[in-house]
Amino acid sequence: MSATATSTPPPAAPKVSGGKSGRSRLSFPVILLIVAGVLLALSAVRAITGAQDVTSAGQISAALAMAVPIGLAGLGGLWSERAGVVNIGLEGMMILGTFFGAWAGWQTSPWLGVLAGVIGGMLGGLLHAVATVTFGVDHIISGIAINILALGFTTYFAKLWFNTGEAAAKGGSPKQSPPADEITSVTIPGLSDGLRSIEKHHWFFVSDLAGILGGLVTNLSLLTILAIVLFIGTFFVLWKTAFGLRLRSCGENPVAAESLGVNVYTYKYVAVIVSGGLAGLGGAFLSLVTSHIYNEGQTGGRGYIGLAAMIFGNWRPGGLAMGAGLFGFADALQLRNGGESVHALLLLLFVVLVGLAVWKLYRKSYLQGVVSAVIAAAVLVWYLGTDSVPTEFVSATPYIVTLLVLSLSAQRLRMPKADGMRYRKGQGK
Repeated sequence: MSATATSTPPPAAPKVSGGKSGRSRLSFPVILLIVAGVLLALSAVRAITGAQDVTSAGQISAALAMAVPIGLAGLGGLWSERAGVVNIGLEGMMILGTFFGAWAGWQTSPWLGVLAGVIGGMLGGLLHAVATVTFGVDHIISGIAINILALGFTTYFAKLWFNTGEAAAKGGSPKQSPPADEITSVTIPGLSDGLRSIEKHHWFFVSDLAGILGGLVTNLSLLTILAIVLFIGTFFVLWKTAFGLRLRSCGENPVAAESLGVNVYTYKYVAVIVSGGLAGLGGAFLSLVTSHIYNEGQTGGRGYIGLAAMIFGNWRPGGLAMGAGLFGFADALQLRNGGESVHALLLLLFVVLVGLAVWKLYRKSYLQGVVSAVIAAAVLVWYLGTDSVPTEFVSATPYIVTLLVLSLSAQRLRMPKADGMRYRKGQGK
C-alpha cells in the first residue's frame, strides 16, 4: 500500500528505547548492591588464594588504562547503532586513530596528535556513512572493508613516513613511529598515599576498596578524564535532548521519524562520523598514552571488544562502561604477568557458574543448568590441580571473557529495532 494513500492512518510517533518496557532496568541502589557484591567476592578470592594483585592499585590503574580505548570504541559503536547503522569498522577506525595520532604527535604535540587521531577516525566514519547510508551497502561488508583498507593504508604509509629521514633518525621503522611526548597525568596528593597505606595492610574488604580507589586516583591521564566526560556527555545528549531523541528514533523507526520531519540521512551521517571520531580517539589513546608510539597491530582487536562491551551494556553508556571495565581488567592481567591472578579468578568463575547452574535449574532450563554445572566442575578441577595458568591462556583472557560475557548476557539484550536495516530516503513520505 502506498504511504500517500488517503486511507492510510498517520504514522505513529517513533518509539525509542529508554522508556518502560517488558524488562525493567536496574535501579541505582540495585547497581550499588551488585558492585558491592562483586567487590566482596574479589576480596574473598584474594583472602583465600593470597593473590594480592587482584585488587591492587597497580592492577586497577592498568585496568582503567586498558578500559579507556575499549570504552571509547564501544561508545562510538553506541552512537552509530543508536542511529541504526552497525559499525563493524570500529577496529579500522581505531587503527587510523593510532596511526594519525602518532604521526602528528611526534612531530608537534601529543594534543595535536589526539586531534589528528580523532580526525583520522572521523574520515573512516565518513567513508562508512557514505557506503551504508547513501549507497545502501550492507553494513557488515562496509565495516569489514574499512578494517582491511585501514590496515593496508597504515602499513603502506608507515613504511613511507616512519622509515626515512628525521623519523628514522628518531627511532622510526616500517612498523613503528618515533616516540611522542607524554600527555600529563594527575595524582590526587595525600589521598593516593593514604589509600596505598591502607592497601598494604591487606585487611578484608577495606584494603581491597582502598586498592581500587587508589588505582582510580593515581597517575590518571587527562585523556582518561576526557573519556569519562564523553561518557557522561553521551548519556546527556542522547537521552536528555531533542537531538538525541531524533537520532535514536532513526535507529528505532526511521520511516516514522522521517514522516515527522526528521532528516534521517543527516542524523545517520552525524552519528557514524561521531562514532568514527570516538574510535579514533581510542586509537590515539593507545599510541599516545599507553605506549607513546604507533605499532603495527597495536589495536589488537580492541575495536571488536569495544563492540562486545556495547552489546553487553545493552546499547547504553552505563552498561557499556561496566563492560569496558571488565574487559579492561582482563586485558590488564596479561600486561602484569597475571598468571597467579587469573588462577585465583578461576575460583570466582567456579562460584559464578554454580550460581548460574542453580538459577537455570530453578527456572527449569535443565540443559543450560547441566552444562553450567559441568563447566563449573571442570573449572574447579583445573583450579585444584594447578598453581598458575599458562602465559598463553593469560594472553587470551580478554577474548575468553568477551565470549563468556556475551553468551551469559545474550538473553537480556534489546538492540535498536532498525539497527543494521537498509533505509532509503523517502520511505516515510
